[in-house]
Amino acid sequence: MKAVVKTKAGYDNIELLDVEEPKVYGDRVKIKVAYSGICGSDIHSFKGEYANIKTPITMGHEFSGTVVEIGPDVKNVKVGDRVTSETTFETCEQCDFCKSKDYNLCSSRKGIGTQVNGSFAEYVLSREESVHVLPENVSLLAASLTEPLACCVHAALEKSTIEKDDVVLIIGPGPIGLLLAQVVKSQGAKIIMTGITKDKERLEFAKKLGVDIVVDVQEESLKDVIMKETNNYGVDKGFDCSGFIPAVNDAFPLLKKKATFVQLGIAAKRYNEIDCESLVQREINYVGSRSQKPSSWVKSLELLEAGKVDTEALITKIVSLEQFHEGIEDLMAGNEIKVAVDSSK
Repeated sequence: MKAVVKTKAGYDNIELLDVEEPKVYGDRVKIKVAYSGICGSDIHSFKGEYANIKTPITMGHEFSGTVVEIGPDVKNVKVGDRVTSETTFETCEQCDFCKSKDYNLCSSRKGIGTQVNGSFAEYVLSREESVHVLPENVSLLAASLTEPLACCVHAALEKSTIEKDDVVLIIGPGPIGLLLAQVVKSQGAKIIMTGITKDKERLEFAKKLGVDIVVDVQEESLKDVIMKETNNYGVDKGFDCSGFIPAVNDAFPLLKKKATFVQLGIAAKRYNEIDCESLVQREINYVGSRSQKPSSWVKSLELLEAGKVDTEALITKIVSLEQFHEGIEDLMAGNEIKVAVDSSK
């Protein structure tokens, strides 16, 4: 079968190769891939910046497809099921985090597309526990972005809570910020989203998705906007989807005292200067949110089924496996919001 393979560490080193189709065993499920989303972490892998990827490996971890074969220990998933899958392929099953199904925190976890072969291919293998059958009204294209949606559900609804009267700040109008905004809006809150001048089109798009107020921080005072909207208290919740620490520090004094701020974005550097004065004096709850866990997927599919989140709207380009380089280069250039790879092309 055809597969997009990162052959070795370093910049690019990605080739379309003919590789052996995966074989089922135990509780493994073989999925004929329909669509796979190109993620920001795939860009880091392309640039040789992602240390966790084990080469050579077939990339891709956001996907949907149809089950074509099941292992002898599979109990509930059936051939013909339309599915998506968590990225967790293997865990230790012994640690405290596995016992509580916080698989995203298992130190021995192996992920699809990073430690085991992924979905930029004609077929991919997953474990039954990670596979989710799609609601009838959720398309395969929409379902291919369940993984990033689950990351947003985990951040907004599991690492935090959103009340209908909250005013929520979201930093960054990238794919995660735009999905997170829809999750937050599904709870009835008011959203203020920030970006910079080059994000103008994305900020306008955010308004179409339900974001109440967008702010170009290079042209407008974020402080003035927030204080006007919150009677000078500050926002109730904040989320960073940019990884740009100066923007995080600018936001801290604009949070309501006792507010929660969730960090989704990964900063360029491991160690960064943080506004500790605001953290302490305003009693801010500063929370990290890593990836997603099984419960995040259940809620994500419920939101998709209810029509409260539109993942398809973010997909601005679809490419074939042969066009993978074109797709990722368009993303790096900022020409597209989200690119999906169609494995059937």
